[in-house]
Amino acid sequence: MKGLFLDASDELADVFDRMVQPEDPPVTVNQHDIVPAEALPSLLDGYDFLIDDHTFLPTEAMRQCPTIKHVIFLGTGARSYMNPDELAELGITVHIIKGYGDVAVAEHTVALIWAAARGVAAMDREMRQGNWLRTEGVQLHKKTLGLLGFGGIAGEVARIMGGAGMRVIAWNRSKKEAPGVEFVGLDQLLAESDVLSIHLLLADETRGFLGADRLAQLRPSTILVNTARGAIVDETALIDALRAGHLAHAALDVFDEEPLPAKHPFTELANVTLTAHSAFRTPEASDTLIRRSLDIAKRIAAG
Repeated sequence: MKGLFLDASDELADVFDRMVQPEDPPVTVNQHDIVPAEALPSLLDGYDFLIDDHTFLPTEAMRQCPTIKHVIFLGTGARSYMNPDELAELGITVHIIKGYGDVAVAEHTVALIWAAARGVAAMDREMRQGNWLRTEGVQLHKKTLGLLGFGGIAGEVARIMGGAGMRVIAWNRSKKEAPGVEFVGLDQLLAESDVLSIHLLLADETRGFLGADRLAQLRPSTILVNTARGAIVDETALIDALRAGHLAHAALDVFDEEPLPAKHPFTELANVTLTAHSAFRTPEASDTLIRRSLDIAKRIAAG
């Protein structure tokens, strides 16, 4: 049994070389950015499984790859790049990797919260242009942090921000309990959050979950932070709310279209802080991610 790392960046190729072990099944590393769909059938011919970082795998293209039986997606957001249900009908199992970067993503989330609250990005932009901009920040101590969804990442955010003196409330689709966290209904979460941080997995039920109606339940002073998936928020409704002053600020690491296109409305709004889907990118998280992908490959090879 052999596999192909479909789209290894230079950095991930180096990590792969460092983490691979002699007992792992053979994997060819293709150092490429995004592989176009039309190239998939010839490229994947003869391989049993593939490791996918961020290449789209359309069902019709994968239909032409009969030897592929497993896709190991590097992360949890496989549905942003493929339809696992349709691939299952083709006999292809999609594997995701949870928990590899909980601390990394949580720390980035916290960085975005502080940056948005204190106007860091706006002051940086203006000072680079010779303007001495001094913004009035938001003091987060004793304010309310709302967590939309509660898994490992949200738990780390709760720990850090609870330690900073914030009241932490959360809503989750299934029942959860956690020290220092008050679990509330969705309407209460939206109404009481001074900062709302999104931690839902993307699925059919959560796509567009924060639409215009739910965004309207937030206070005009609320800061919205998204390090989960862009499609969880209705992007048009979010832009409208930011433009109209119905939402104070959005700090975003994920988007409907990535890379974010030049001149996108987010880039032209002063009350938006942007990072390039990089919350998970730390050496520790990358090492864990690649090692876990190889562990999955070992289990596949072992039957």
